[in-house]
Amino acid sequence: MTSGTTSCSAPPRGSVAGVSDSIWVFGYGSLVSPDSLGGTLGRQPVRGFDFLAAECDGWERRWNYGMAVADGALVGPDVDLVDVVVALGVVAVEGACMNGIITEVHPDELVRLDARERNYDRVDVTDGVRLLEEGPSIVDLGRVVTYVPRQVALDIYLDGRERGRAGIERRYWDLVDGAFDALLPGQGERYRSTTPAPDVPVVDANRAGR
Repeated sequence: MTSGTTSCSAPPRGSVAGVSDSIWVFGYGSLVSPDSLGGTLGRQPVRGFDFLAAECDGWERRWNYGMAVADGALVGPDVDLVDVVVALGVVAVEGACMNGIITEVHPDELVRLDARERNYDRVDVTDGVRLLEEGPSIVDLGRVVTYVPRQVALDIYLDGRERGRAGIERRYWDLVDGAFDALLPGQGERYRSTTPAPDVPVVDANRAGR
């Protein structure tokens, strides 16, 4: 991967109409995979209706989220190499733009999504989000949030990196890469070209049961 920022296009903001008490979430990593997202929500999101390609100003992806794993929690040939699993987070960067998706999440589903995205905070990004495709009916976007790593997750990543014990699960790496390739033509390359390369290795060690 190479580092860089990309200026967003600026079509009229819009989205599909949603349930009044729902919220839209901007996904920039594993949530770009409908199957991964659907496994958390308990339903499959509908492409082009409540799951749409989008972009967000002012934020850039980083491999900076760390999660400590207990002995025996990983499987694979590289389990002895890591005790911190690293995933994607974001940092605020003026002039940056990242691609991803927005998905409509209902209140009961948001509880499950928050549990999945533990040690992330929900941050409002409504004003920076635009669609990359049209939905069935174009209306003003409601509230859009994204998940930003908490300091505790950043510290776990930094500690694991400094000790040489942090790594990215091969399963996660391949999942995100493939999800962007499947999103829209060119979105996989955009993801790779605007996401700085990680400073920890991709390892053949995955969380059991994932």
